[in-house]
Amino acid sequence: MPPTKSQIINLIFSLLIFLCLVACKENKTVENGNNKIAFDKSNNEEIEAYFFIATASISKSIIAKTQIAQQKCKQLEIQQISKRIENNQTLFLQDVTKMANKKLVIITEVNESIAKKDLYQLIDTAEVDFDKAYINSIASSLSEQIDLLESISKETKDESILKLVINYLPEQYNLLREAKKIKDQIN
Repeated sequence: MPPTKSQIINLIFSLLIFLCLVACKENKTVENGNNKIAFDKSNNEEIEAYFFIATASISKSIIAKTQIAQQKCKQLEIQQISKRIENNQTLFLQDVTKMANKKLVIITEVNESIAKKDLYQLIDTAEVDFDKAYINSIASSLSEQIDLLESISKETKDESILKLVINYLPEQYNLLREAKKIKDQIN
């Protein structure tokens, strides 16, 4: 009695499962050998990728906030610093994006919902309180970005990232100092 179609299909399916299991077992033995070097390399790459993504996300948020501030702020001093921050962040974002692309890192939004919530809260702020809310928000974002720049400078040995940090960190500090000065004047 010849085998039926269902028996043949069942045999082929069982054979495929067996081959897949054998192939997976062979991959595990290859992966287990000398994985410390691969892990260290991927860990550094992961740290750098996170830096690019997080920095770009903060930068995009800062740019959006400064654009809103230029329209809604009543104080000329806040409008001027907002324009300077926007220009600085635009250049910074371009450099970060170029560097990430060279390292084949695709920049996506990390905490898009949190960033949008922060932005919507700023937009919904009454005009009377807007200047204060904006300067608090922008100071917090700049401080967060400075923390990222400082931490990556300690974590990486990549020269291009270190040059980026050296190039932008002093200006970020200046902008943060000015924002805090305006914040103290408002409060």
